[in-house]
Amino acid sequence: MGAVLDALLATIPSPDRGVWYLGPLPLRAYALCIIAGIIVAIWWGERRWVERGGIKGEVTDIAVWAVPFGLVGGRLYHVITDNQKYFGPGKDPLAALEIWNGGLGIWGAIALGAVGAWIGCRRKGIPLPAMADALAPGIVVAQAIGRLGNYFNQELYGGDTTLPWGLEIYRRVTPEGREDALAGIAIDHTPIQVVHPTFLYELLWNLGVALLIVWADRKFRLGHGRVLALYVAGYTAGRFWIELMRTDEATLILGTRVNVFVSAIVFFGAIAYFIIAKSRGEREDVAALRGTDQPTEAELAAEDKSVTDVAEDSGEAGEDDVAEKDKKNSPESVKPE
Repeated sequence: MGAVLDALLATIPSPDRGVWYLGPLPLRAYALCIIAGIIVAIWWGERRWVERGGIKGEVTDIAVWAVPFGLVGGRLYHVITDNQKYFGPGKDPLAALEIWNGGLGIWGAIALGAVGAWIGCRRKGIPLPAMADALAPGIVVAQAIGRLGNYFNQELYGGDTTLPWGLEIYRRVTPEGREDALAGIAIDHTPIQVVHPTFLYELLWNLGVALLIVWADRKFRLGHGRVLALYVAGYTAGRFWIELMRTDEATLILGTRVNVFVSAIVFFGAIAYFIIAKSRGEREDVAALRGTDQPTEAELAAEDKSVTDVAEDSGEAGEDDVAEKDKKNSPESVKPE
């Protein structure tokens, strides 16, 4: 029994596939994880936005702009920094459009996603930094959920390891017998490698960052984009060392993965913003900054209750008037002349 337990704890098995089919319709784990992450980010962001004085539904309105921009930006960054996968002799440039096969760069997703969010906020009269602070925890949790897609795709792992949490990598093949790590199925579960699950390291790190920024936001009432800055700084600090562990193909600068340099640059930029934004004072009043006279969710609820109370009082008063009128017109109340 001890030997069996040791064997079970020795490694983490990979899924045998990352795609299932409902007839001709493929269900890709990577895409499902991305969608689940987006839903969580919007749901949590909505709750935090209302708590900060915003109006319910506004986060969804902003997401209509931010999500498509973010997906396009994430794919563009991936294609640019890993262009050798799609362009050159023997490569298929059209594969750059196959987002369902994995490949989203977080830097591009955040950059263009912020542009989309800015457009949405501008249309609604909402300050972008305040909205970003509400969304930040949900975004980093969405990233963690998205990393599960890398697990199903058997990608973004590190070098060989003998640690108890090493990840087993299987050979996957298509029904035609062609080797395909993404669309294939593992028939033989004998691992061809046992590696560092760097996707798991990043997943856990992201959840830790979410806890950190929620705690700091409640403790210090952060505002003016400082929650977002703390998220970016926390995420890039982890991405720096995790990126150094990865062994998948990537663009190199001076022999080092490009995302290592990007992580360092973005980290120091986020720290600088976090410090500078402190001079702007306490957390902003969302209702005052929106530039409109739109009431908050709490004010709307109070107004609804007031209207209901007035209606009930009016109804009771009307019933009393009718009863009094009927009493005066009754036969008993009519005196003979």
